[in-house]
Amino acid sequence: MKKIIILVIATVFTLISCKNEKGKKEIKGTDKQEVTYLSFGGKINPDQAISKTEMAAKYKNLKEGDTLVVKFASSINEVCKKKGCWMKLDLDADQEAMVRFKDYGFFMPLNSDGREVIVNGKAYVSTTSVEELRHLAKDAGKTEEEISKITEPKYTLAFEADGVLMKE
Repeated sequence: MKKIIILVIATVFTLISCKNEKGKKEIKGTDKQEVTYLSFGGKINPDQAISKTEMAAKYKNLKEGDTLVVKFASSINEVCKKKGCWMKLDLDADQEAMVRFKDYGFFMPLNSDGREVIVNGKAYVSTTSVEELRHLAKDAGKTEEEISKITEPKYTLAFEADGVLMKE
């Protein structure tokens, strides 16, 4: 009888602890101070992420057609205000990376501007057409006047993320 009672108590505690863990999407950083992240897309960890300055240097060596698998940390300059389906990450004073999400498989919160993130995926460079630039401007909530001023394609530092960690 004692064994059954102990087994029932152990099962109840196990179920309670599993229920509390089920909905969490947090990863604790392994830095000196404890950092909590919200996770989007595929599971990644914050270890070995390079800085935005190091990433900017890597982009300088890429040509169209090149792809680099990398993980880097930066802050969000802007996120799509319609769905959260893209974001622009700060690289340095005058550069940013245009980030889209693998297979359109996940989105970022619409109010993520200014948040610190770590992205994992593929870096590449491309030329973005006027049509695509206007579409992105519309998604960002730009005015018709601002959109009509887009008349030339743009060389883009692009990134396809398969996973993102955002500091809480």
